[in-house]
Amino acid sequence: MTHIPKRGKHQLKRAVYAGSFDPVTNGHLWMIREAVELFDELVVAVGVNPDKRCTFSVDERVELLRAVTRGFNKLKVDVFENQFLVNYAQSTGANYIVRGIRTASDYEYERTMRYINSDLQGDITTIFLMPPREYAEVSSTMVKGMVGPRGWEQVIRQYVPEPVYRKLVAMYQESGG
Repeated sequence: MTHIPKRGKHQLKRAVYAGSFDPVTNGHLWMIREAVELFDELVVAVGVNPDKRCTFSVDERVELLRAVTRGFNKLKVDVFENQFLVNYAQSTGANYIVRGIRTASDYEYERTMRYINSDLQGDITTIFLMPPREYAEVSSTMVKGMVGPRGWEQVIRQYVPEPVYRKLVAMYQESGG
């Protein structure tokens, strides 16, 4: 069992917020801002799924996350692969997992995962955050799906942080788009 540092008389509250972050969106950034306020420490973990075809490499996703979270001093960006999220969280000493709920289908999936996670690591609590309306429909898949048609640059600019926007524009120009 991992030793979780104490802070005074209270246990240090460390959380893990994980995702593919391909690419990181303003919705992800909202989740990160909220979690940084709620917890003493936050680990933002890029999950590697070898079966998923990603637009950005793991290193690029980590680089972009570090660029958009540079101002947060209670935050660490990390990578995990080939393990259940709850086991990764336990290995970091986290006592919380942060998950976002945008839709009813997100809720159903996350509720199921919360119960499975508690079966595997009962001392880790899953916290659900619901983003405000302006981020409720924003996803990495939606952003990637909008790249290409005339005017896409102006459309996606509102959904991603500036470093991600610049990276997407550069990638598209390099590919001859």
